[in-house]
Amino acid sequence: MKTVYKEYRVDKTKIGFIRFIFEGHEGVAIATTLDPQKGHIRLAIAPDRLKTAQMIVEEFKKDFVFNEV
Repeated sequence: MKTVYKEYRVDKTKIGFIRFIFEGHEGVAIATTLDPQKGHIRLAIAPDRLKTAQMIVEEFKKDFVFNEV
């Protein structure tokens, strides 16, 4: 199975928090900052954990900007 990559624009002040949460959910996804000034990140998501990653993203969207690019 191949890793699923998704890119998002997020509140740039929340990038560290986003990375921390995904690191805490080991094996779900790895968050990489592509452009910190614009809040552009990429998630490398394990295919069998896609649903879990989507649930985490939906929870983030309730609190701050988290838009798929």
